[in-house]
Amino acid sequence: MSYREYNSPNRHEHDMVRHRHKKPQSDTILSPYDKSLVVIVVFLVITGLLAIFSATAPKCMREGVNLLTFLLKQGFFAGVGFFAMAFFANFDYKKLERFNSKFMWFVIILLLIVKFTPLGMEINGAKRWINLGFMQLQPSEFAKPLFCMLIASCFKDKVDLTDMRNWSVFIPMIIILFLILKQPNLSMAAILTVTGVILYIAAKGSTKLLTICGGLVCAFIAFSKPVLMFLLNVFPQVLQGYQKDRIMVWLNPGSDSLGAGYNIIQSMIAFASGGLSGTGYGGSIQKLAYLPECHTDFIFAIIGEEFGYLGCVFVVGLFVALVIRGLRIAKRCPDMYGKLLAIGITFIFGFQGFLNMAVASSLLPVTGVTLPFISYGGTSIVVSLAMVGILLNISKQRIKKLRSEFDE
Repeated sequence: MSYREYNSPNRHEHDMVRHRHKKPQSDTILSPYDKSLVVIVVFLVITGLLAIFSATAPKCMREGVNLLTFLLKQGFFAGVGFFAMAFFANFDYKKLERFNSKFMWFVIILLLIVKFTPLGMEINGAKRWINLGFMQLQPSEFAKPLFCMLIASCFKDKVDLTDMRNWSVFIPMIIILFLILKQPNLSMAAILTVTGVILYIAAKGSTKLLTICGGLVCAFIAFSKPVLMFLLNVFPQVLQGYQKDRIMVWLNPGSDSLGAGYNIIQSMIAFASGGLSGTGYGGSIQKLAYLPECHTDFIFAIIGEEFGYLGCVFVVGLFVALVIRGLRIAKRCPDMYGKLLAIGITFIFGFQGFLNMAVASSLLPVTGVTLPFISYGGTSIVVSLAMVGILLNISKQRIKKLRSEFDE
């Protein structure tokens, strides 16, 4: 620009016109997403694919189908899941609140379809899936991100359980829990309920209420077996028949070694056979029809048999690293909604992983919960990877941009 042009009386008029036609710029910039979290999740998914192929190959041979059948199906849904992860990693998590109501009714409708229509499919006494012919959909999986979104919205400004606006959300959540319990799916209902309690604590809810609940939980853990025996004797109708059998077998695994206790005994045999370093990939004996559901609920036992104690430590380490990264993302998030959302998602991964591994090792009664990212299940891996995408978006730091004449 020449001196004459710079001092021209029409210069400011030209600048104003130029600014009017210039596209508005954001006043923030985004930092890169958490790459460590991506690496951890990729390792978990690859571990799952390897374990699924090993666990299902004998089953495929018995049924006379392609040995890669389960692997290809899981690989397809993993691909869909990574696409969902990429989408949500670039979708501003603050905009998720707009979809709370629609997503909530979507989940309720799917659960009603499972319960009251012929599309609901029952497997092993539990009616949890929608049969679409070419695939099965498990609606309760969608309740995991939904609960995180709803509770984060309710508690982001103030924790007030007496606010009727919050109860307009709590009541549908209770309906969802009821429908899940009627499937029956006690483990999923427990995961959602405990997640709600954790988010209440994270949002700095009532100290008095927390003290009472914490005391009850500690007492239950300290006296779990006597308390369970007392409850089962005094309130025999509280649990359904198979649920009571599972608890009784957990208290005494040898009481029904060929019935309700068969799975857990075979799982313990798998861990014992694995030893320190395992029998080697593909060398599991328990997957040869001895351990039912070895590609879903008890896949951790197959990992323990083939890769031994070291393999188990590797998987546990991945979940611990996942939880640490998730909590770090929550800590760095500048707003309460993002913090609670990140804490809820992270807790679900950690708690569900703990439940599955604790069941496989007989630390807890059999619950029928899968191992995130690793167990076979299309809906599970797609929803889990989508939740990771939300975490990745939260991990992008919103940094205020310094505005100057040179930015304009």
